[in-house]
Amino acid sequence: MSKAIELIVASYVKVRDRRALTDLLAHRRKVLAQLQAESGINPEIAANAIQEELAVIEAGLEELKPPPGSLPENEWS
Repeated sequence: MSKAIELIVASYVKVRDRRALTDLLAHRRKVLAQLQAESGINPEIAANAIQEELAVIEAGLEELKPPPGSLPENEWS
């Protein structure tokens, strides 16, 4: 996995930029879907790398999640 994505996610978590993380997550999911839809190539290596990046991004979002009961659910979504 790219160290770059880890640093990007860590930076967004540090500044508590949830929107940037959700945008990054959506982008990587879109790229993964496009890779998986391709025919004529074997996207396995790239797809695995993106899935690892998705796990890092999701972990970053979990770090920003407020404790249960601290905010109404609609303020977090």
